[in-house]
Amino acid sequence: MTDQPRPRTGGPAALGDGAAHGIVLRLTDPARIRAARTNTERAAASAAARRTGSFWLQHAEIPFTARRADRMRQREVRRPLHDADPGLRTVLTCYPDGVADLVVVARRGVLDHAGLRALLHGLTTPDRDMSALVTALRERTARGAAGRPPAPAPSWGLVEDELPELPELVESEHPADEAEFAPEVAVAAAAVALSRYERSATVRLAVIVTEPAGRAPGAKVIPVEAGDELPLSTLVTQVRTALRSPAEESADALPPVCLVLTGHTPDEEYVPLAPQAVPLTLTWHGDEGVVLAAGHTHDPAAVHPVVARDFARHTRHLAAQLADAAPGRAVGDLALLDGPEADAVLALGRTTRTGAPGAATLHDAVARFAREQPDAVAVCDATRRLTYRELDARAADWARVLVDRGAGPGRFVGVCLKRTTDLVVALLAVLKTGAAYVPLDPQAPDARLRHIAEDAGLALVVTTLSGFPAAEGTGVLRPAALTAAAPESAGTALPSAGPDDPAYVIYTSGTTGRPKGVVVAHRNVLALLDATAQDLDLGTGDVWTLFHSAAFDFSVWEIWGCLLTGGRLVVVPHLVTRTPEDFHALVLREGVTVLSQTPSAFAGFLEMDARTAAAPAPRLIVFGGEAFDPRMVGTWFSRHPDSACRLVNMYGITETTVHVTARDVRSWDGHERSRCVGRPLPGWSVSVRDNRGRPLPPGAVGEIWVGGAGLALRYLNRPELTAERFADDRFSGERLYRSGDLGRLRLDGALDHVGRLDEQVKIRGFRIELGEVRSVLVGDPGVVDAAVVVEGQEAGPAHARLVAYTVLAEGTATADVRRRSAAILPDYMVPAEFVALAVLPLTLNGKLDRAALPATRRPLTAPPGGGQGRPVDGTDPAAAMLAVWRSVIAADLGPDDHFFTAGGNSLLAVRLLEALRRQGFGTVSMRDLYRHPTPAALAAVTGAPLAPPVA
Repeated sequence: MTDQPRPRTGGPAALGDGAAHGIVLRLTDPARIRAARTNTERAAASAAARRTGSFWLQHAEIPFTARRADRMRQREVRRPLHDADPGLRTVLTCYPDGVADLVVVARRGVLDHAGLRALLHGLTTPDRDMSALVTALRERTARGAAGRPPAPAPSWGLVEDELPELPELVESEHPADEAEFAPEVAVAAAAVALSRYERSATVRLAVIVTEPAGRAPGAKVIPVEAGDELPLSTLVTQVRTALRSPAEESADALPPVCLVLTGHTPDEEYVPLAPQAVPLTLTWHGDEGVVLAAGHTHDPAAVHPVVARDFARHTRHLAAQLADAAPGRAVGDLALLDGPEADAVLALGRTTRTGAPGAATLHDAVARFAREQPDAVAVCDATRRLTYRELDARAADWARVLVDRGAGPGRFVGVCLKRTTDLVVALLAVLKTGAAYVPLDPQAPDARLRHIAEDAGLALVVTTLSGFPAAEGTGVLRPAALTAAAPESAGTALPSAGPDDPAYVIYTSGTTGRPKGVVVAHRNVLALLDATAQDLDLGTGDVWTLFHSAAFDFSVWEIWGCLLTGGRLVVVPHLVTRTPEDFHALVLREGVTVLSQTPSAFAGFLEMDARTAAAPAPRLIVFGGEAFDPRMVGTWFSRHPDSACRLVNMYGITETTVHVTARDVRSWDGHERSRCVGRPLPGWSVSVRDNRGRPLPPGAVGEIWVGGAGLALRYLNRPELTAERFADDRFSGERLYRSGDLGRLRLDGALDHVGRLDEQVKIRGFRIELGEVRSVLVGDPGVVDAAVVVEGQEAGPAHARLVAYTVLAEGTATADVRRRSAAILPDYMVPAEFVALAVLPLTLNGKLDRAALPATRRPLTAPPGGGQGRPVDGTDPAAAMLAVWRSVIAADLGPDDHFFTAGGNSLLAVRLLEALRRQGFGTVSMRDLYRHPTPAALAAVTGAPLAPPVA
């Protein structure tokens, strides 16, 4: 068959074609080309040959040196064998300048490697009986070779990057360097490169060793230990031993990288596996114990061509270092990138600051608006509204009193107030004294408040708590006392402060369990607003909410983001933040235009929005504080198009002033880039580093390091930790913060956030990212929200297991979620237990409260009615009460089970009280629940329902 278009085979059926392999031969001898043309035409006309394969001849109207010619050749190499096709395909492409490419591809069960080479020889030999040759070769081939399942696409492939359109197929790169290495050095170098890309000390490689006249074995999968401390001599010996050992058959999926060590001549290329089986294949040619890098091939659906090219180059760079390494060197001494490439990677993650802030301090910026728009409302709560003039004047009055009581530059003043306008006044007042404020949440336990007060050495505390656990000598002042004392301090001068002075100290969780204070300067916050105000169009017409605790750094963005751009700040009471119905109503009532939410907190707002008739949405919603999955807002876009409401996901860290990167979330993002958090803000920089602080290329997973305008001053009273986490970079000379977060840089300079250093776990030897499992769960249409944790590790590796906590949509069964997740995840990543909850518990900061997740030794079952309560029999108070508790908390709850022991938390408490109200129990307060925390005890004080059950 000649000059006819071949069918474009492929699709889902081709994915099982992992046992395909082939040979590509470039022909320059006119006699061999003539023989190949004649034999191909004879085979195409032979019915016997067609039962085994298809034979094609095509004439190209371009020279063989053209880029398009290489693409045509690669297309034939990559074209998979469809299940309905014969098991053999040959394609001869003749070019007008006297050169031809002959491609032979077959399933291993049809032709083995020796058979492929014999067919190649037969096609290029004059006067061969092709039908007899094909039949003989097929009979000689051992049948039944099933191969292995294809390797999954590697996470470092980055095939979905938004880059300029590239050709569908890109030719293999043929390296310019001519360095030769021992085969074990080439394999060891590839193993080190893979370990750096995957951030794993143990990797698996597929290796195929072929000889010109011999039979090629199947892919030998070898594990390689490549930890940083391993001596290089041990690494090479380990690989050499593995290469010499017999291949072991396995049904496991192939690893993402395959090395082919071949003795073929350069004009002949052996393709060991179909592209769908191994995403990236590196080919090395040679003999007599040395090999030379000959290029690479990759599956364009699994690995971006730029990443494939870079991986191959990094392997050669590592091989050169391995070959020249001095005795005693370790794996960690090998550098993945050379100097110029490291510089280029660092430049990719760096942005330019737009300009200098217009004010020296936060309170200077607020004072400017007090002059420019004195009568505009600055802050309000349920009972009070303060204009910018009133806010600035009241804060100045309080500041003078605080100065008289000992506040001033270099001092720290605690603020522990409920969420009212007084909270905002107090924070601004502290800044006007030249001191830094230390926010404390009145909901926090006394032990935490006491630790912070002592660690910060608070000079004063402004609070309404009657029993605040202040250290001896610390003055405690109430807002009313500040107001009363203001006339006496009217003549007190307010100290000045500069941009490098501390503005606040926020305490974050520490790995030791003791919170640590982060000292942030005025210039850091001013730079944050300078970097974002224009892009987000922040201005005087905006209405913001103060939703989060002042002790959580998201509040810095909410408070100062509003007041430094002249907006109106709506202070949301704590209980309203825990009641989605009330908060949603507040947003509509106040006309909120800028809403900041953690994804966990937004889940409740999303639910209420879906229940509400068409209503305007905020023009801007900013997500932060924890990992965000775009799939959770799929239904939002069906009600609020992109043009009506802008969603922005911002990744940030307290130590780098709230936000570091930003990325717009679009309606079409639901199934793509769920881990992408965008590019750094102007003036910030991000890079991904290995264990030794060296930059890693796009795609490789490592620790996120942050630099630029947002870096905090220090940890309070922790010089050793400050020196460890805030490091001077030996590559760029900048001061950088080591975040402890795992990420990978994208080819366009955007960042993927892939978890914490301590969230990568191992189950039965498999490395698992908990975020990946959660991503699959929240992608299930029946799952509203989910969290994944590891249990049983303290009992030993054999007892470790994954547990999934899920919030299910009404009508969804846990068994259905388990079944659907098992269809996507490998078996070792499917949670061993699924626990259904009415809602995931949140911390005071609105993040997932892992400590509050119920223990699985007493598994909770899915609450009927989605945790909203169901009609109950109201004749027996105890039975009616128990039925409501079971409908909200757990279906197997007993009458004497304690609320918190059963997995209760603040959000469940709100749900329970609402369900009790609906069932006719009247208004039961939070205090009633805390004092009578069992169904039986609460029923004894409430009595029977006062109204018929609500259907």
